[in-house]
Amino acid sequence: MAQPPRLLAPLRLGLAASRWLSTPATPGARLDLRGIFPPLTTPFTGQAEVDYSRLEENLHRYATVPFRGFVVQGSSGECPYLTPQERLAVVSRVRQAVPRDKLLLAGSGCESTQGTIAMTVGMAEAGADAAMVVTPCYYRGAMTSAALTHHYSQVADASPIPVVLYSVPANTGLELPLEAVLTLSQHPNIVGLKDSGGDITRLGLIVHKTRTEEFQVLVGSAGFLMAGYAIGACGGVCALANVLGAPLCQLEHLCQEGRWQEAQALQLRLIEPNAAVTRKFGIPGLKQAMEWFGYHGGPCRAPLRPLSEAQLEELRRDFRINGWL
Repeated sequence: MAQPPRLLAPLRLGLAASRWLSTPATPGARLDLRGIFPPLTTPFTGQAEVDYSRLEENLHRYATVPFRGFVVQGSSGECPYLTPQERLAVVSRVRQAVPRDKLLLAGSGCESTQGTIAMTVGMAEAGADAAMVVTPCYYRGAMTSAALTHHYSQVADASPIPVVLYSVPANTGLELPLEAVLTLSQHPNIVGLKDSGGDITRLGLIVHKTRTEEFQVLVGSAGFLMAGYAIGACGGVCALANVLGAPLCQLEHLCQEGRWQEAQALQLRLIEPNAAVTRKFGIPGLKQAMEWFGYHGGPCRAPLRPLSEAQLEELRRDFRINGWL
């Protein structure tokens, strides 16, 4: 099994984190986020260790798909189940394996502001172009708009790379409030938002209210990708792109060209497979579908469990009846 690379700056807390907290970096230049990003899964060996060689093999196959870049250590990467050192090692290995013109967005969110700053700096050292920061949620009741605005402002002030906000209420039970998004959109080092909630009215309002800012909205699901483009989103971070990357890039192209009838026909065929690998069967379903399409999915880390035979058949049906299998 391939060994993880030596990190440029291992994640350290204590004095190192204090230095990072007290020495904010100069805000980075605005990144162009237009395009499709697969949130990469993390392959594991039979002993539940990160399988870096299979990760690289997946990236080699993805090189034929016109992705804008990759999200590493997002929800699909099982980031809550990886150690801080593993999270950094995966980002470093992906950076080494993909061309520099492919953007690398790294999930650096932790529960504390201090921890998130430390992880964000570590991700930058490992080669990330931007940090994607999920909402802290363990103390959900205390995560008011003011608390989250303060959290993200502190992270963005200290981050040496641009920050992308990440709202995924299905996993966190917490939606990043509209008021906080609009305030944070004015921060010079916050370049956009990935929103997986699926509320198109909310997304449209964010696009509308931030139109005078250089703020970009990424759709967080293939299920409403066309709708997102119709209201002004710039791209998508879609779990289904791990499986059907080329069709999702084709959908992006059709929307950009204004070929809405063709885009609609394609979008409708993606809704059921997308639901199957997200809210219905989750990461075990996503990884199984990857195997059918020639990628390395493999097992998840416990406590996630493989699908039952009945679930496998239902997953296969969702792809088959839409013409993908």
